[in-house]
Amino acid sequence: METRVHPPVAAALRLCLHGLMLGLLALTAVKAFADGGPHPGAVTALAAVLAAVYGAGAAARSVQPGTRAGAGWLAVLGVLWAALLVLSPDALWVAFPLYFLQLHLLPTRWGLPAVAVTAGAAIASFLLHGREVTPGTFIGPLLGAAVAVATVLGYEALFRESERRRELIEELVATRAELAEAERTAGTLAERERLAREIHDTLAQGLSSIQLLLRAAERTLPEDAPAAAHVHRAREAAQDNLAEARRFVRALTPPDLANGSLTAALERLSARATTPALTVRFAVSGTPVELPTPYEVALLRTAQSALANTVRHAGAGRAEITLSFMDTSVSLDVVDDGRGFAQDVPAAGATGSGGFGLPAMRSRARSLGGTLSVESAPGQGTAVALTLPLPAGRTGREAA
Repeated sequence: METRVHPPVAAALRLCLHGLMLGLLALTAVKAFADGGPHPGAVTALAAVLAAVYGAGAAARSVQPGTRAGAGWLAVLGVLWAALLVLSPDALWVAFPLYFLQLHLLPTRWGLPAVAVTAGAAIASFLLHGREVTPGTFIGPLLGAAVAVATVLGYEALFRESERRRELIEELVATRAELAEAERTAGTLAERERLAREIHDTLAQGLSSIQLLLRAAERTLPEDAPAAAHVHRAREAAQDNLAEARRFVRALTPPDLANGSLTAALERLSARATTPALTVRFAVSGTPVELPTPYEVALLRTAQSALANTVRHAGAGRAEITLSFMDTSVSLDVVDDGRGFAQDVPAAGATGSGGFGLPAMRSRARSLGGTLSVESAPGQGTAVALTLPLPAGRTGREAA
């Protein structure tokens, strides 16, 4: 007889049950001879057969809770025990280990009736052998049955609670590992973005200015000037290093932007966020222009953060992402029809850490000279708008 788990307590209980069953059978056989009752040989033989059948079932792997093998084994034990009851009234004590076996191997809807029938058979054995009927005749078997039921059901309740706690602990450990991995990934991406922004705003811009100044100096120098060749080589070196700096910036760009344009990245973001419960649509307004990498990163991260809040907290059925190119600015709008929140009470998760909250979005907007606005009200959805000024030379009118 196997169990689902084998903790030390369960193993000790099984050993006690085996010892109780075999001890009571031995006591029945000994008393059959000691009391001079009828058929002592038959009682001893039947007790031995019952012990052998019990031992075989306890060692069999096929005897499991809720199986036909377990039910069949109990049926054979019950028949042998009933025959032993007919020969010896002392066999009624074997009912107590039988209670535990029935409750363990049978479903509750069958185990409880089996315990009741076993208790009734134990009580009937007093009447069969003409013993004196006392209140203990009924109280003993019934009290034993009640204790067995309470013990088994209580143990199963504790076991289920222990299993729930074990699963919860495993889930918490897995979640902690996922969160740690997510934090490492977020930190890596944030550092990559910071480096890309720093390289673009410092080295790349500086090298671009040096190249322009050298180009201007090259034009003002006579062709036969001794310094012309040096200026030309310096300009080429600045140009090569500018190209290298731009390659670094592209290598440090977020993967979504590395695989295409900002528009394509926002389209993929909308497709990934769309579920049966939430429809996300993306649209472009105006004439698209090429944006610096920090601008694209800011717009993409803001869209990701706003959409993440929509998915987690808004309970929305529809969301729209709009990228608008205007004459002197570019804006991103993320609008949902969710539950919204009061402006003076931040929404759950809105101020979360890790770059996904409103403060992080506002900080990103300020670093590029832009603004972030949030409009929301309970039951009226939420609208997040990021507006960034277009760099000089990249206005929509000039691009057109």
